[in-house]
Amino acid sequence: MDSSEEDVLDRIRQGLLHTESEAAFQNPRRRADLVFEYNNTRPGDEEQRRSLLERILGSVGARTVLLSPFHAGFGSNVHIGDDFFGNVNLTFVDDVEIRIGDGVMIAPGVTLTTTGHPIHPDLRVDFRRFSEPIVIEDKVWIGSNVVVLPGVRIGYGSVIGAGSVVSRDIPPMSVAVGVPCRVVRPITEEDLKNRMP
Repeated sequence: MDSSEEDVLDRIRQGLLHTESEAAFQNPRRRADLVFEYNNTRPGDEEQRRSLLERILGSVGARTVLLSPFHAGFGSNVHIGDDFFGNVNLTFVDDVEIRIGDGVMIAPGVTLTTTGHPIHPDLRVDFRRFSEPIVIEDKVWIGSNVVVLPGVRIGYGSVIGAGSVVSRDIPPMSVAVGVPCRVVRPITEEDLKNRMP
């Protein structure tokens, strides 16, 4: 890796702006062909699907279920813990790391995006962007059609309501909903008696 590539990586790690051309040296880490193969593998071919996931993702825990189709910018920047369930049309925009803990459930149509673009159009030349990691802690449940934006951490045990746009951190053991997503209440012992959040 030359000094200009190291400079770009350093800017990416800091969440600073960089362009598509500057980051092109990372393209060999993209797993698009393997994602395509996974999405076209029969659901019952569990061994092949597991083997492909291990080649696509940065790390993958035991008893992982990821339904097809799913999409990933790289795949190699996604780290999933044990007992994960990801429903159809899960999208990872993983220009930097997405870390998902144990016992996480994600409903259909969810997007986890580590990357955004500047507001001013003059700064979007050559697809200029910034990237910040996403962390989803253990036992989180994310409802259908949620979008999680760059730099967000969702705390242990929290529930994100369907259709929410999560633009800031969510504390542990919280029910959060809306656009923008906001905490509406804590999760308590009373929730052991209730079916819905």
